[in-house]
Amino acid sequence: MKRLLSLTVLAFFITTFSTLTAQQKDISLEEIWGREFHTERLDVLRSLKNGKEYSVLNYNKAQSVSTIDVFDYKSGEKVRTLFSSSELEDVPYIISYEFSGDESKLLLSTKIEQVFRRSALGTYYVYDVTSKSLTLLTDYKVQEPTFSPDGSKVAYGYKNNLYYKDLNSGKVIQVTTDGVKNKIINGITDWVYEEEFAFVRAFDWSKDGTHLAFIRFDETEVPEFSMDIYGKELYQTQTVFKYPKAGEANADVSLHLYDLNSGTISNVDVSLFNSYYIPRIKWTNDNNILSVQLTNRHQDVIDLVFVDVKNNISELILQERDDAYVDVTDNLAFLNDNSFIWTSEKDGWNHIYHYSKKGTLINQVTKGDWEVTNYYGFDPLTARIYYQSTENGNINRDVYSVSNTGKNKVRLTHKLGNNSAAFSSDYTYFINTFSDTETPYEFTLIEALTGNSVREIKNNNALKDKLSNYKLSPKEFSTIHVNGYDLNMYTIKPLDFDPNKRYPLLMYQYSGPGSQQVANRWNSSNDYWHQMLAQQGYIIVCVDGRGTGLKGRDFKKMTQKELGKYEVEDQISVAQELGKLPYIDASRIGIWGWSYGGFMSSNCLFQGADTFAMAIAVAPVSSWRFYDTIYTERYMQTPQENASGYDNNSPITHVDKMKGDFMLVHGSADDNVHAQNTWRLVEALVQANKDFDWLVYPDKNHGIYGGNTRLHLYNKMTNFIKESLGKPTNALTEIKD
Repeated sequence: MKRLLSLTVLAFFITTFSTLTAQQKDISLEEIWGREFHTERLDVLRSLKNGKEYSVLNYNKAQSVSTIDVFDYKSGEKVRTLFSSSELEDVPYIISYEFSGDESKLLLSTKIEQVFRRSALGTYYVYDVTSKSLTLLTDYKVQEPTFSPDGSKVAYGYKNNLYYKDLNSGKVIQVTTDGVKNKIINGITDWVYEEEFAFVRAFDWSKDGTHLAFIRFDETEVPEFSMDIYGKELYQTQTVFKYPKAGEANADVSLHLYDLNSGTISNVDVSLFNSYYIPRIKWTNDNNILSVQLTNRHQDVIDLVFVDVKNNISELILQERDDAYVDVTDNLAFLNDNSFIWTSEKDGWNHIYHYSKKGTLINQVTKGDWEVTNYYGFDPLTARIYYQSTENGNINRDVYSVSNTGKNKVRLTHKLGNNSAAFSSDYTYFINTFSDTETPYEFTLIEALTGNSVREIKNNNALKDKLSNYKLSPKEFSTIHVNGYDLNMYTIKPLDFDPNKRYPLLMYQYSGPGSQQVANRWNSSNDYWHQMLAQQGYIIVCVDGRGTGLKGRDFKKMTQKELGKYEVEDQISVAQELGKLPYIDASRIGIWGWSYGGFMSSNCLFQGADTFAMAIAVAPVSSWRFYDTIYTERYMQTPQENASGYDNNSPITHVDKMKGDFMLVHGSADDNVHAQNTWRLVEALVQANKDFDWLVYPDKNHGIYGGNTRLHLYNKMTNFIKESLGKPTNALTEIKD
């Protein structure tokens, strides 16, 4: 009787569930790439100096007008509109804006023309908030325009030289004159600094506006890379730029000071320190002291040097060393007394340290087996430091405050998921951005001292309601134990998952050093695609293996000098373990990834030929010999020093082992991971007589986007998965009483 009852209940549940899911819609690729599921944000959020108001950039699509609107923190009421793009002729919208130090002026960016990932040329306007006058900064496109501290001048880069404009007189002063394309750059980073040290503006105003510090790049000896651009004309053109591949010559960098009063440039001698790279410059709160971060070619030591520009003295203040590498961050912050905040992994986890202006350790502010993931600032009135960390699990983020002595810590966010903060200028409030796998972005005003919620600013409930009409499966978090480690994992199963069926498995990963894909946050476009595949009968799994981030220094850096060894071992082992599950068809396991993930998926298919039936590699590195110096040598040293590390872990070395189905994709104009990687891999596959599919997108960069490009790519990948892995099948199971 109990048996009959349980079967009846089960049948009722299945019938009811099937009826509910039948009423829900499937996700389509057209919806994913047509921005059907886009989220509302607070765009270009800025806190005003009064600490009571903030501004955001809004766009009225119906009127084709951008506005910079100011809101009251506490009430949420709109106080005023600072600027409307309706005041600009022939410019329907602005891209971004910056305030001058006293907030009397706005620098408005329009007509942006992308150069590389982070760099762009643009047309800029200066708007006087009081007089409401609008002035074109220059009649040519420039890079990185930046107000002087008093707002009277704007410095910028143009054709490899550094300039500034006096806004009172309208006069333009050319600071440097030796800039030449593909030879000398002043004040703007070269390609490899931009990509790997993540900054473009290589100049900085002193606090009193009397000096400009800037980095000069001499690229003369750096090898050139060229890409054909096919366009729409009869003949192709070429893009030629300096790109130092692993082991090759980098730009010769030097540090300089421009004195606005005398109009002279002086050299800053940092040759006594580890000065192969200059990844950061920043003026301290002392008008005469410039801080410079310097590192050697291996990037296993960082020297923090203070330059006294008045007395022409450079002093080593702090030196950070690591057996593998030291990360360059933007966490250096100077307090009123010129003591400073620094983050370090020296105790095995990334934490906050407080040093005197002479470099003497005052105290370690945070401690524990967790990572500080962001430093937000210091409130001098309460002597509290604000930061983000993984204290509630490394797939989550929370915002905390702690006294500068490291005591009286307060958790300021209370929902488990991904929390990040944008503080008011006086640290009275912060706007918390929260999301998890079930909740699209929510923006809430929180009291910084107590963590009490004041009001909700914006949510994405409309998107959440829309998605309730779709077949969406929960993202299940867990860990899997392989190769001696518990690795973070998430799983997406079909909504109508039946344990008595056997499902094909598709694994997704990135796996690069310090990265994280398994995180409790809202969907990316790939998440929607994975949901679509789950609807069609695939189980999706993502695992962060050894070398990924937020599990301590040792876990992250164990892949040193062996990129592609331990990460590949982990993905193969995970696939083998999952293949033992009764509902996974071990003969139909695939893997895919983009960039580093493409390097990994290629390697997994070749080296795990008896484990993986299929792989897709988009824009993959096929040998680290083809990639840039700063990134590659940070983890691998040079090919001259570590030839076996480069070659033993290259997919090209292992093509002869390939058995499964392989799809290879690249953009022909990829300035980051050059299509050369795919050409070399294709040639190796051809010579090994291996059958594979490959797809090249003309004139597309590393992102492979524009128009219908992404839609086309994901259609191709979807069809390839269907043809290779097939559909779920019924398993022979025995029902036992």
